[in-house]
Amino acid sequence: MIKLSIVIPCYNEEQRIGKSLETIHSFVRNINIEHEIIVVDDGSSDRTCEVVLNCCGGENETHRLLRNEKNRGKGYSVRRGVLEATGDYILFSDADLSTPIEEALRLIAKLEDGFDVAIGSRALPNSKVEIRQNFFRELMGKIFNKIARLLTFKGIKDSQCGFKCFKREAAKKIFSLQKLDGFSFDVEVIYLAQKIGFKVAEIPVIWRNSTASKVNVVADPIKMFFDLIKIRVMHINDV
Repeated sequence: MIKLSIVIPCYNEEQRIGKSLETIHSFVRNINIEHEIIVVDDGSSDRTCEVVLNCCGGENETHRLLRNEKNRGKGYSVRRGVLEATGDYILFSDADLSTPIEEALRLIAKLEDGFDVAIGSRALPNSKVEIRQNFFRELMGKIFNKIARLLTFKGIKDSQCGFKCFKREAAKKIFSLQKLDGFSFDVEVIYLAQKIGFKVAEIPVIWRNSTASKVNVVADPIKMFFDLIKIRVMHINDV
């Protein structure tokens, strides 16, 4: 039986993380799969850690809480969780489960078909966006992805959906090289996967926008555009 690691980065998620963990617990029980759930708290100032520990009944071999001493960023938190994961397949998901956890089965099926990396996508013909972002956020996302395709990866229509799954070898190799701590890390991950030569599949998924997004619609897109240049420079001698 394969083992699935589920990595969940979170920051000030006391209102949502408990329900999300209950949903994930139900999912892994129903499919009867060996698993571990790794929550990486990114220096939360609320009761996120307390809620996580209460929900899991304390830390044990299938539930772990990693705590960053201060807020380091989503990229840092995902990297930390992935590098500590022990599963044959390693999935990371947003704490709000904007993509329902059941969609992991689609990604796992692609890994079993021979792909090394499977990424959820909101931009394919069979993707189902049930709750959309506002017009400005959606437009910025489309523009960013077009520029990312020009400067970094090839062919992928949606780099920023926070739902990606990897075979262990691919995950460990990619994230041992991955360096960005902020939201642009998704682009860096895809860029590295393609540069190394891993087989990457883009999979249509269900997606529901969360109104509690922590992305700053002014500052973060500007930083992310500059990050695209940094990705090429940082990894010029890698692989």
